[in-house]
Amino acid sequence: MGRYEQQRSFLKSNFLEFKHVKTDKIKGLPKPLTVKPYSSSSIMIDLPECNEDVVKKHNIYDCIKDRRSTRFYSEESLRLEELSYLLWATQGITSTTKTGLTLRTVPCSGATHTFETYLFIMRVEGICQGIYRYLPVEHKLLFMSELDEIDQKIDAITLDQPFVPNFTKKAAVMFAWSTIPYRSEWKYDISAHKKILIDIGHVSQNLYLASESIDAGACAIGIYDQKLIDEVLGLDGDEEFILFLGAVGKKRR
Repeated sequence: MGRYEQQRSFLKSNFLEFKHVKTDKIKGLPKPLTVKPYSSSSIMIDLPECNEDVVKKHNIYDCIKDRRSTRFYSEESLRLEELSYLLWATQGITSTTKTGLTLRTVPCSGATHTFETYLFIMRVEGICQGIYRYLPVEHKLLFMSELDEIDQKIDAITLDQPFVPNFTKKAAVMFAWSTIPYRSEWKYDISAHKKILIDIGHVSQNLYLASESIDAGACAIGIYDQKLIDEVLGLDGDEEFILFLGAVGKKRR
């Protein structure tokens, strides 16, 4: 049991210990940026405004009941309207407080929103294959780069999947969520890291339910090559690193 002790302790609340910590927020240190900056010369792609017309299954009961981890996809592409909806459902901003906090479609501890959304796009109508980043404030895609042999690279990143090998490359899109931990550490210090893991669970579940509502399937991916995907996306692996992946595609009939 000794080898589990540290990780089990991590799962527990440390609120009493946290009460005695002087956080960077309390110290008056600058608040970290809410969204990762980008160059003004970046190639931007406008996303369609989200509305309920994209939804095929409106009954939330049915979406919850029918949701499954989908590892078999058809060759059908996602429409740009559908990708726009999935991005909005997982990180979309619904309002902003007077103090500048962004309120989104997913709950988040203290509205710290440590995540950035990267996309490995294989099949989306009107979008070239490659790597993109979602900009939630503007509701736009930022083109990062093309990726030669994207399917082989995704295979290498997602390693040996235990149930259906090599399934991720057959999806239309692979979501890759990074975390910038200091956005939460600034406010929650030693309590930040458990909160970050709880928050990514909300994001992933929204991807599942939103995908189901448009007759697509999603599958969360926790087995991946950390160093490789961070390198591919140009992340330093410390101040920002990938935390979780999710594949999405139209279901194979």
